[in-house]
Amino acid sequence: MSLLRPLYRFASALAVCMAMSPAAQAAEEVTLFAAASLKTALDELAQNYTTSPLRIAYGGSSALARQIRQGAPAQVFLSANTAWMDVLDQDGLLTPDSRIDLLGNRLALIAAPGSTIQLSPAPGFDLATALGDEVLAMALVKAVPAGIYGREALVSLGVWDSVQDKVAQTDNVRAALRLVALGEAPLGIVYATDLGASPQVRLLGLFPTASHSPIRYPVALIDPVTPEAQAVYDYLRSDTARAVFARHGFSSLKAAN
Repeated sequence: MSLLRPLYRFASALAVCMAMSPAAQAAEEVTLFAAASLKTALDELAQNYTTSPLRIAYGGSSALARQIRQGAPAQVFLSANTAWMDVLDQDGLLTPDSRIDLLGNRLALIAAPGSTIQLSPAPGFDLATALGDEVLAMALVKAVPAGIYGREALVSLGVWDSVQDKVAQTDNVRAALRLVALGEAPLGIVYATDLGASPQVRLLGLFPTASHSPIRYPVALIDPVTPEAQAVYDYLRSDTARAVFARHGFSSLKAAN
């Protein structure tokens, strides 16, 4: 028995190793760079994704695109606007024919918890008076998509000049949302989908779609492509993913497929 026991332990250990050796063990981790406004929906999708390990890096699309240009190991990029995807495309970093416009969104004016402000985005609306001596929370207006869209909308509605000195700019849209949720800014401009991440803030109104560029979220593969990265890309385009995105308020741009 003393000789058989070590052999049994060795055979058991070998069986465990063999059981762990299929594709699940060999699958490489995939790194997805994604706009911060997608965090709630993508976190849910990631929890249900079992094909390979998936790591998601969130941030402003501008910062993520710059990191990819500098060699960051992203394999899939999901941006909150087309301009930053254009930059990577022009640099030859995208896999040919992989770029599509996946999702759409709306821009929202929100108020802090406990705020009594009643204001709806419309031509000439008195945003400056509503702010008083306080600030308007927005993502970076010259770099981050939500900030770019927000500035476009305020210019279009004729109120940018009266509030530009009152804007508190943040690195990404979720940071702007937090400023309002914490009451550090009475008002903010975020995506409509961000409200689900902070239910304590109050929606004042949606900006007219004609007041800013269409909000589109393009997705693309970054060269070189691995089978695992291709699988993540396909998953983001699947009916399962679209249902999750829709539940979080994103519109589906099916015509892009």
